[in-house]
Amino acid sequence: MNYRTLGKTNLKISEISLGTWQVGGKWGDPFDFKNAEQILNKAVDGGVNFIDTADVYGNEIGQSETAVGRFVKSRSEKIYIATKCGRQINPHVNEGYQPKILRKYVEDSLSRMGLDTIDLIQLHCPPTEVYYRPEIFEEFDKLKDEGKIHSLGISVEKVEEALKGIEFENVCTVQIIFNMFRQRPSELFFEQAKKKNIGILARVPLASGLLTGKFSKESSFGQNDHRFFNRNGEMFDKGETFSGIDYETGLQAVEELKTVFKDQNMAQMALRWILDFNAISCVIPGASRPEQVESNIGALNSPNLRPEQIIAIKGIYDKYIKPQVHQLW
Repeated sequence: MNYRTLGKTNLKISEISLGTWQVGGKWGDPFDFKNAEQILNKAVDGGVNFIDTADVYGNEIGQSETAVGRFVKSRSEKIYIATKCGRQINPHVNEGYQPKILRKYVEDSLSRMGLDTIDLIQLHCPPTEVYYRPEIFEEFDKLKDEGKIHSLGISVEKVEEALKGIEFENVCTVQIIFNMFRQRPSELFFEQAKKKNIGILARVPLASGLLTGKFSKESSFGQNDHRFFNRNGEMFDKGETFSGIDYETGLQAVEELKTVFKDQNMAQMALRWILDFNAISCVIPGASRPEQVESNIGALNSPNLRPEQIIAIKGIYDKYIKPQVHQLW
């Protein structure tokens, strides 16, 4: 495992870390704590020392956090935990964001995980208007002074939100969708993040599995899987599902990508592509099975992409993806 500095938090974290949106098993299935434990053990055994969770992950509030909290106590290694707050607000609108409400969420997360301090608390994709409210960000300075959090970050949908969020001095990290089908962050945002020493966590790195190259027109997804019910953004931001690309267009782009990678593991090369950007602190692929963790970590053994591969990937992006999504997020 290789480690990078997470911006001005100064934490040294694993290049391949673990996102726990699916750690309890496949989408829509009951949360399997044994499966979560196996995935978490596989990750840490492979050198992962950074785990990203959220209070809303799991079929019930707090299930993923509870699993992560239990797990950390079972290991002797230093493991950094990032969690998120805000998505419990319903309806999820700007007016629902109030300092006292967010404070309660942070304190609930601490209690569920059995922690004294959260290494990284992140606002969980709040409405854009929240980034224009200093009182929200000031509350996290108070929580830091009280020793309840180490650092504040933001998880965003749009580059606009990332750029606005890092204007607040206490924002140390940005979690943003970045992959071969979502390239816009590598433009202005990466440049500005470097100037401010912001750690960048690349989420949805495989475009909801599209970039594994394992899907086809015949692939089916369960009715409780967001890849079935959220293709048009019915339940949450459309950009979370397949990075906002319509499925058929995504498949066409993937077929061309397969000719670029030939006999190479496509998922691993997709992760390698992200890590070749030095602005990135880590990538946080999810896993619903321990074997997926092993495959993700295997990306570190993949060679850097060759110049001709990078050029080909850009050409495929420009042809299929950019016209649909580039300016949307």
